[in-house]
Amino acid sequence: MIVTGACDFSSSLSIASSSSSSTVSVTTFNISSLSSNPNIINSSSTLFRSLSFSLIRHRSSYSRRSLRRLSIHTVHGNKTQFFSHSSTRTPPLFTANSTAHRSGTFVEHLTGITESEEGISEANGFGDVESARNDIRNVATRRVETEFEVRELEELPEEWRRSKLAWLCKEVPTHKAVTLVRLLNAQKKWVRQEDATYISVHCMRIRENETGFRVYRWMTQQNWYRFDFGLATKLAEYLGKERKFTKCREVFDDVLNQGRVPSESTFHILVVAYLSSLSVEGCLEEACSVYNRMIQLGGYKPRLSLHNSLFRALVSKQGGILNDQLKQAEFIFHNVVTTGLEVQKDIYSGLIWLHSCQDEVDIDRINSLREEMKKAGFQESKEVVVSLLRAYAKEGGVEEVERTWLELLDLDYGIPSQAFVYKIEAYSKVGDFAKAMEIFREMEKHIGGATVSGYHKIIEVLCKVQQVELVETLMKEFEESGKKPLLPSFIEIAKMYFDLGLDEKLEMAFVECLEKCQPSQTIYNIYLDSLVKIGNLEKAGDVFNEMKNNGTINVSARSCNSLLKGYLDSGKQVQAERIYDLMRMKKYEIEPPLMEKLDYILSLKKKEVKKRPLSMKLSKEQREVLVGLLLGGLQIESDKEKKSHMIKFEFRENSQAHLVLKQQLHDQFREWLHPLSDFQEDIIPFEFYSVPHSYFGFYAEHFWPKGQPEIPKLIHRWLSPHSLAYWYMYSGFKTSSGDIILRLKGSLEGVEKVVKALRAKSMDCRVKKKGKVFWIGLQGTNSALFWKLIEPHVLEDLKEHLKPASESLDNDKEAEEQSINFDSNSDHSDDCVNSEAHF
Repeated sequence: MIVTGACDFSSSLSIASSSSSSTVSVTTFNISSLSSNPNIINSSSTLFRSLSFSLIRHRSSYSRRSLRRLSIHTVHGNKTQFFSHSSTRTPPLFTANSTAHRSGTFVEHLTGITESEEGISEANGFGDVESARNDIRNVATRRVETEFEVRELEELPEEWRRSKLAWLCKEVPTHKAVTLVRLLNAQKKWVRQEDATYISVHCMRIRENETGFRVYRWMTQQNWYRFDFGLATKLAEYLGKERKFTKCREVFDDVLNQGRVPSESTFHILVVAYLSSLSVEGCLEEACSVYNRMIQLGGYKPRLSLHNSLFRALVSKQGGILNDQLKQAEFIFHNVVTTGLEVQKDIYSGLIWLHSCQDEVDIDRINSLREEMKKAGFQESKEVVVSLLRAYAKEGGVEEVERTWLELLDLDYGIPSQAFVYKIEAYSKVGDFAKAMEIFREMEKHIGGATVSGYHKIIEVLCKVQQVELVETLMKEFEESGKKPLLPSFIEIAKMYFDLGLDEKLEMAFVECLEKCQPSQTIYNIYLDSLVKIGNLEKAGDVFNEMKNNGTINVSARSCNSLLKGYLDSGKQVQAERIYDLMRMKKYEIEPPLMEKLDYILSLKKKEVKKRPLSMKLSKEQREVLVGLLLGGLQIESDKEKKSHMIKFEFRENSQAHLVLKQQLHDQFREWLHPLSDFQEDIIPFEFYSVPHSYFGFYAEHFWPKGQPEIPKLIHRWLSPHSLAYWYMYSGFKTSSGDIILRLKGSLEGVEKVVKALRAKSMDCRVKKKGKVFWIGLQGTNSALFWKLIEPHVLEDLKEHLKPASESLDNDKEAEEQSINFDSNSDHSDDCVNSEAHF
């Protein structure tokens, strides 16, 4: 007998069950009446559940097989979902406001658009993930029902086996991961695949899906295990619907590793699970990867809601728009068109916006999309017109900008502030700076005051034409407005003063910048160049030493060459040699004109100028820093032969600690970085790589064996205060109560070694597991002891941000988002491990 998990309530329900055809009639249910009465819903759910179990137990007199096929009802949350075969629901429309709360998104350039914009309704949320989640039921009705064999207890000939299985089904859901594995290991002598499958299915029936996953994972590690596609499919779908994307992906990969193609519903559910967790780093990239496989590997045609949800996530992504995002968006657009689905208006708008964000704008492609919009009967919205304004401004096409500006006025929706900025940029490219200033004043009148981006752009424009008085007036207005950040404008003004030789004003701007802004290597370099140019080498040396001693700022090749030039020109040979030795140690390139002078000076002492060091070797400090970063999640990528390894430095844009660490680590490992990672100051990206090198093999072998994070067996020997400090700065945070939380990936045995190492340093801690991540908590006096140990190695600019205290000086948003409660066993965590109890 086959029991399916997809029931159609559009017609009366009947199930085979008589002597010949075995038909048992079941009363038809009215969905609308059920939904309006919660009591009926609860009773009907009970009825269907009892009906399913009674059907499973029912024996057909003609059955010759001892195994029965079971297709489990699909679960969403705590309710059983029954799918209808058709759906008439129209996917909702996309609005600009639906993503307006994100920074760096589709509507960031529409700053002037209010949230209550006419014609825009949040209820019409285009590409809502919820609509894609609801469409899972439609996907399920289009596929062949996945079945797998489950043997019922009463069919087992051995009474002892029935009793033991019933006991396991009762005990297994009540235990945590470690105890569960011990329990199952104790039954190894008699448990077979059919028994473990029954237990896993039982867990899914009672909504204990994570327990079912643990049983499945234990089962796959046994020598008698044979891959079961039906079980893997159902388990992956159950986990995905609960947004357990990590475990869902593990089962999904199991299917792929067996050379099988997952079902369409599994692809769909996994993409939706990733899209429902976009706050987790890397989920959008994984969603795109699974979506691409769904089409290219499975040959499936996703529903329109899935296309729209993924597209919306792409245009809503925070940060800069990369070329990869544009390629993925174009791929989604291509799939929607080629499968004959309706291309909604905001797909066109979003794609045009993505093109306008690129450094090199493809005007032809934008015009092509506009033509397709017109053919589809869509009028160009304000979002499209502003995107066109941005694209034309980058090209410097004043005529096109003015024509587009008139179109924007004709829409009568109001002009967003960013449109003024784009117009200022267009006129600055053709050298009409007076017109640019006129547009800036129009913006002030139109929106009741200039925006931060407006001030940045007009000050940048006027600094290029060296309008000193006007720039100073605007900068004073900018400071009095209370808007931030001021740093980009201070840098532009410092450059202007340097070019004009106004060294006193440059010094005043530098001091004022330090008082009101975060220290910047760029502003320091400009000031250092000014001091060298006027011959004030003593003060230049002091500024250089201040840069070198401040890990947030640090020196660069530019600052070293600048001061070296000053010392060589003034004949200060001893100081020049010191700078030369520092540059050799940091492996900085020496500018060619300085090489000749250095060659002469060093030849007098029989020294040879060496362009590059003879061998690359990590210093003790670099080795200790790497240990801390690798504990915090730094990745190592290896080639197929495992002979060459590359370190991937990755930082979070919304983390204050990472903003500071990025600059410091880029400089500290500069000689090891890939040539493409040699960026200018203050524009270092949030991701860069080291050169591939066999030297990193030691770290790959101990921290990333088989391409997965692991905790080395000898980690207790390498946990120096320096390593702990960088672990804390890279992946730890301070809670509002003053506790310290450290993030760690690896095995339970590895975590035990780390905890023992901390306890050996007189620090007790508690451990909690969420998914694949362990969180180590140092509370009360333990956090104070930890801070005392690492404080000398914490960067100066992060000490106030990371220092634990009984009462937090400010609300740490990062900690609030990732708050880990070590005093209670929360339901959403996989496991709660107390170091005193387990370690």
